[in-house]
Amino acid sequence: MTPPPGWYPDPSAPHQERWWDGSAWTEHRRVPGAAGYAAPQAPPPSPQPPYASHPGQRRPAGGTGRAKAVALTTAAAVLVAAIVSGVLLLGEDDGGAPEAQNPPVSSPATDPAPVSTAPTPSPTPSTPSAGDPAVVEDPLNGITFPLPDGWVRPRYIAEDDVMMTTDGTYDCPGDGGVCRHGLVISRTVTGKAESSPKALAEQDIEDAADDAYDRDPAGGKPFGGIESHERVGAGPVAVAGRAGYYVRWRVTTAKGPGGYVQSLVFPSTVGTESPILVRYVFDAGEEGPPLATMDEITDGIRPVGDADTGGGVGSGIGPTD
Repeated sequence: MTPPPGWYPDPSAPHQERWWDGSAWTEHRRVPGAAGYAAPQAPPPSPQPPYASHPGQRRPAGGTGRAKAVALTTAAAVLVAAIVSGVLLLGEDDGGAPEAQNPPVSSPATDPAPVSTAPTPSPTPSTPSAGDPAVVEDPLNGITFPLPDGWVRPRYIAEDDVMMTTDGTYDCPGDGGVCRHGLVISRTVTGKAESSPKALAEQDIEDAADDAYDRDPAGGKPFGGIESHERVGAGPVAVAGRAGYYVRWRVTTAKGPGGYVQSLVFPSTVGTESPILVRYVFDAGEEGPPLATMDEITDGIRPVGDADTGGGVGSGIGPTD
């Protein structure tokens, strides 16, 4: 059975009461008395609809224009409250008291679309400006190399410790792949019982030739393999004020013009002064870089932060400090 008509707590606003007509909620609401709920009373009559203004028709007694305006305003406020509250359905619990069903969930207000802020791009690596010295730094070994015209810092190089290459690539004449006409590599010599620059350079030159012109790390032969070699230079050399030694070979390959390799070893000026190994790989032929560039690079090697200490092929030998 449904509850009898009367004032009950408003399901949509517990701080006030709402009239239940025995079958549904009406739009009549009131604030409960301070001493408790009053006895159920009938709601006030609904305001009379305004009369149409026709010629000769009399107005209802007591119906002033102001009273009608107040009634219309009150009705409009009640209607707005009803729309906001939603439609409430009445159920019945075990004790027979009216039970308000959960009102339908109204569509949430549409929030403004979030403003998408693009992430700040990470700064790209800076390239030296026209006024910067054309040098390449090897921070591990504490030295810098001059960067000759037509040479660039390494790009897309799988081999470790490459300091610079000639600009551009070409198709290797042997097993395919990409080759460059010139490379300069700088490494720290470790795990060797020998510390003499001469002995270390003599030991390294064959490996340098094989790595450059015989087989690549994948086992391919980009130049068809080495057919022969010729020793074309060797001797002491001062590098960055240190006594070093170099060995240079001319290598003949099965395919292509072959090239030149050089192993240069000298003591480091930093840390434990472990020997530094610099390998040069220059293609022979018209496309290869001039051999004089090897000497130019060697002569321009400096300790980091020292632009004065030099010494290259043909220079005096031994520390200058």
